[in-house]
Amino acid sequence: MHPFRTHTCNDLRTEHAGETVRLSGWVHRKRDHGHLLFLDLRDHFGVTQVVIDTSSPLFETAETARLESVLTVSGKVVLRSDDTINPRIPTGEVEVQIAEIAVESTADQLPLQVNSDEDYGEEIRLRYRFLDLRRDKMHRNIMLRSQVITSIRRRMTEAGFTEFQTPILTASSPEGARDYLVPSRIHPGRFYALPQAPQQFKQLLMVAGFDRYFQIAPCFRDEDARADRSPGEFYQLDFEMSFVTQDDVFASIEPVLAGVFEEYAGFNKETPWRVSPAPFRRIPYAEAMLRYGSDKPDLRNPLEIADVSEVFRGSDFKIFAKGVEAGKVVRAVPAPGAAAQPRSWFDKLNDWARQQGAPGLGYVVFEDGAAKGPIAKFLDAARLDRLKQETGLGDGDAVFFASDKPNDAALLAGAARTRIGEDLGLVDEGQFLFCWIVDYPMYELDEKTGKIEFSHNPFSMPQGGLKALQTQDPLSIKAFQYDIVCNGVELSSGAIRNHRPDIMLKAFEIAGYSAEEVESQFSGMLHALRYGAPPHGGAAPGIDRIVMLLANEPNLREVVAFPMTQRAEDLMMGAPAEVSPAHLRELQLRLVAPPGTSKG
Repeated sequence: MHPFRTHTCNDLRTEHAGETVRLSGWVHRKRDHGHLLFLDLRDHFGVTQVVIDTSSPLFETAETARLESVLTVSGKVVLRSDDTINPRIPTGEVEVQIAEIAVESTADQLPLQVNSDEDYGEEIRLRYRFLDLRRDKMHRNIMLRSQVITSIRRRMTEAGFTEFQTPILTASSPEGARDYLVPSRIHPGRFYALPQAPQQFKQLLMVAGFDRYFQIAPCFRDEDARADRSPGEFYQLDFEMSFVTQDDVFASIEPVLAGVFEEYAGFNKETPWRVSPAPFRRIPYAEAMLRYGSDKPDLRNPLEIADVSEVFRGSDFKIFAKGVEAGKVVRAVPAPGAAAQPRSWFDKLNDWARQQGAPGLGYVVFEDGAAKGPIAKFLDAARLDRLKQETGLGDGDAVFFASDKPNDAALLAGAARTRIGEDLGLVDEGQFLFCWIVDYPMYELDEKTGKIEFSHNPFSMPQGGLKALQTQDPLSIKAFQYDIVCNGVELSSGAIRNHRPDIMLKAFEIAGYSAEEVESQFSGMLHALRYGAPPHGGAAPGIDRIVMLLANEPNLREVVAFPMTQRAEDLMMGAPAEVSPAHLRELQLRLVAPPGTSKG
């Protein structure tokens, strides 16, 4: 017999009754029933109940074994009585009578309970992550992550993509987020950078003629954490394609994403969620900001924002009327059926708007053939009728307003749309809805400096190419840039790349870069493009965010095996950590205390 196990803790069924087996695992639960002691033994695969009689000479060993101690037990498989069958586990019809027991490892007093879903807080959970990962939900989430990555790899390979690995030690990039730097021992005073993304390398693979690349790529960015962004590192499905249009990129990746979501749509849910089929809906950036107040709209929310600036132009509601004349806009957020809500609900929304930095949310309620609310008396019948037409509302509904500069009004209206949709129970939680946001502006105006800047990705191909850069108002130029969004979560940015040096130099010139600056900062890429580069494009959906959505978790921490804290600390391994003076000397580095702090 094997020294540790003949079966896993998920294998035994009624047909094994009468067999002598050996199991190894962790003590998950213990139940003392007087003359019998029951232990649930757990391993990676499942749980099996084992039992020992108080008269057994081995009883003391079983009784004193703490939860999460590791045991090896041998004994006969027996059928449970009908009243003790546990239908919640696959092994619930049988149990093992302990004839031999060995304690492989004794557990200390536990800082958190593995057999409980109680939340012990970030610090405890991450300091003892090896225990946290033993918990059923976390174990299933991490297994889901592995299965999703395996599925993605298979689907990408079947779609004709080839997996390549790109360097981890590379050069610092002047664009994007803050780099993590790695000092060079053999080149004193010089530094490598961990890649924020394999962007330049994957483009160079296209220049090298490999045609279709993908990688489950680690990326490193020194930026603050958010619920949908881990500090330090994350993984993405990085891919690139040669001789393609934007439509080709969409057609290649949509079946992969739709397929993975369909495959795992039932994970951790009572009923499988529906998945929007390919082709995914495409929404121009300007339309997304107008109708949803966001470039990552949650399409499960049916509410659509309307521009009602003309309703208020010249009206008696002077605050909005004067604002419209001064270039501001008025955005209306519909609230169907909200006339039935109590006054306190409207007041809470106003308070919420003030917390967002707005003066409040004005509103109109349509009820019993009349218009009510703080703004209604300032609008005549014709304006109220037009308001109903613009918003699609009628009796029993309400509408809220956000008035400001276009971008600020869009953001407030978008946040209000989300809040109202959730409050009114309008969001369909049972589906994954994808969309592409397309036609991003190539440039934007910095209101503080008055300078034109890149709005999204400076290496994207402008729509219209060099001619557009030479003849159009820069603020009217759109780029072949796109984001893929699912349920209000941005999964990826992507673009058709600028593969021509002349177009790249002109694009950067408009943003205030001299040719010398571009040649200096992006010499590697420009050098390669001058030797024949194919038109190419791609994207990089985030693995962590995909798994977070499928697991129906609110935070990436729940789907990453060893995440850092919000302050980018690894409490379990003690990182970041100080290094020895000898190590610093070897790297020819000297620590300098931050301003305002003492060296001690």
